[in-house]
Amino acid sequence: MFIVGLFSWWYGAGWLRCISAVKAGLANIYDYFSLDLLVRTLFSPFRQISAGGVRGPIGAQMRALLDNLISRVIGAIVRTIVLVCGIVTLIISCALGALRIALWPFVPLLPIACIVFAVAGWIPWQI
Repeated sequence: MFIVGLFSWWYGAGWLRCISAVKAGLANIYDYFSLDLLVRTLFSPFRQISAGGVRGPIGAQMRALLDNLISRVIGAIVRTIVLVCGIVTLIISCALGALRIALWPFVPLLPIACIVFAVAGWIPWQI
């Protein structure tokens, strides 16, 4: 009775739980890197100390324009690096999650396979 319950959970609710865990993990990575926010604010100023328009002589206005431009360039570079790292992490996690979901049905067969390999004398690290 225990074996039947284990297999019915493994190939039913357990598999669905594995799929939802993978989806939750991907959502956490997406949220951690805030990919949508990075795309929306790609060219926003990066940690700008003073914001707003500058009134005064042309030299002060040019300096403010240059500060704003440098701040936006630095912001774009930092956000692009984080965006690329987030996308790469998301792709790798997606591939590993798909592998986890695909291998889930075969895990109960591993003890049987290990016993067969042990009886046959096969050792994984043997050349």
